[in-house]
Amino acid sequence: MKVNGTTAGYTTNSGKKPMTLELDKSTKIEKIALYFKKIMETLDLDLDDPSLMDTPERVAKMYVNEIFKGLDNANFPKISFFENNYAYKEIIVIRNITLYSYCEHHFVPFFGKVNVGYLPNNKVLGLSKVNRIVQFLASKPQVQEKLTVEIGNTLMKLLETHDMAVSIEAHHLCVASRGVEDSNSATKTKFFSGRFKKNKYRSQFLASILA
Repeated sequence: MKVNGTTAGYTTNSGKKPMTLELDKSTKIEKIALYFKKIMETLDLDLDDPSLMDTPERVAKMYVNEIFKGLDNANFPKISFFENNYAYKEIIVIRNITLYSYCEHHFVPFFGKVNVGYLPNNKVLGLSKVNRIVQFLASKPQVQEKLTVEIGNTLMKLLETHDMAVSIEAHHLCVASRGVEDSNSATKTKFFSGRFKKNKYRSQFLASILA
């Protein structure tokens, strides 16, 4: 994790550092392509079809370089802070952050919006940095509940504040495209810590994201 140009250890909710993935990118792509080809063959897909023959490598590159790039901590966005010299003490809210992730249960997408609020201490994050952090944490197989907590805990650590609020509303294709096949339902999750556990600040945050 980069903080003001320096490296800081990125940890999961448990406090344990994630297992380092030792394979380089090209090796990962090669192995995933091989395994995905076997899946396609098992499904009796014709790998000689011009439309399908390059699909295993396309999928492998997409997994490693794009949708699961959050598995590699080297991809954590560079963070810039600003000193809170103006002593701003009110809630800072970043709302309607685009969320796109993959359910770790079925490896199909879920997508929606994330809202983040915090009460700053000595520093604030540069504009767009919260968005980038959310997108990084979402770029791996996830569960919405876990992602909500991970966003809150990561931002608390970076901003050195206990006063954090996170809300997510997302649509899950594992619900819409399989199983119950309900395309209208959405899932809402929330994370509150510090002063946001009190009704006054919680209500301010919820009102601001609905305004």
